[in-house]
Amino acid sequence: MNRRSALTVMVAFAVSSAVMLSGTLAQAPAPAGEPRPAAVWGTGPNQLRIATGSPGELGLLEAISTDFARRNDASVIWFRAGSGQAMNLLKERKVDMVLAHAPPAERRALSEGWATGRQLIGSNEFWIVGPANDPAKIADAKDAVEAFRRIEAAKAKKVTRADNSGTHQKEMEIWKLAGLEPKGDWLIPTRDFMTASLKRANTEGAYFLTDSSTFVAERKELPGLKVLFRGGQVLMNPYHTLWLKDPTPGTPLAERFLAHLMSEDIQNLLRVYGKDRYGEAMYNDARVSRERWPFDQ
Repeated sequence: MNRRSALTVMVAFAVSSAVMLSGTLAQAPAPAGEPRPAAVWGTGPNQLRIATGSPGELGLLEAISTDFARRNDASVIWFRAGSGQAMNLLKERKVDMVLAHAPPAERRALSEGWATGRQLIGSNEFWIVGPANDPAKIADAKDAVEAFRRIEAAKAKKVTRADNSGTHQKEMEIWKLAGLEPKGDWLIPTRDFMTASLKRANTEGAYFLTDSSTFVAERKELPGLKVLFRGGQVLMNPYHTLWLKDPTPGTPLAERFLAHLMSEDIQNLLRVYGKDRYGEAMYNDARVSRERWPFDQ
């Protein structure tokens, strides 16, 4: 099989994998106090430990990692973690690389001098979803900040991840822009990942700030939720790489993985991922991301 044929097979497999695939699950318990991998792709001796959330849950990381592992005689080990937890794992040298979507925290890690390798690789968006009757009338808001103000004024139920994930950090950024510190029993914390939090919002008839990719993948299971507000720079959701300035054994492989992410093959994959299954692509490539989010690259 020539390289073009092999690439065609790889992309066809990857695009059909828009729900999370299990990979080779790590069955052995992790040592006490150590994070447990969610999945391992490849069996090579060169190990790359990556922490991220939704790209792993939605199968994108597996689609990207399987071919990379084969070409580099590597094992790509995924740790399921929101951006805040992922960056803590990186700082503690428990992973070699993160795929994060928390720009202020990423910039802070760079300015503090312990992280490097920040590169925009792609993006999706944040959407505000909620019940169809839209009790806070956020569909009429002029921007996301006004939408949050309307939710707070109506004391309408709102699910919050409350876990320092990239999504929770974005939520807190919007509340700050709105000049509000929300509190009350109308706020429903989950301290859980995106899909679980969406399901809780569906059950409660509550608003929720979701990443667009997860909602596209899960919307058929969420009959009580619809997209009520989207658009605007504040709701752009860029993804960046990051690794340690003081290298780990996996840092050279992390640098190679970044080159893989920025290759035309993988950028093409980002442009179409999920389209065959859901009727729309779930991510933007780096070029479109730079055009839509033209600052802080």
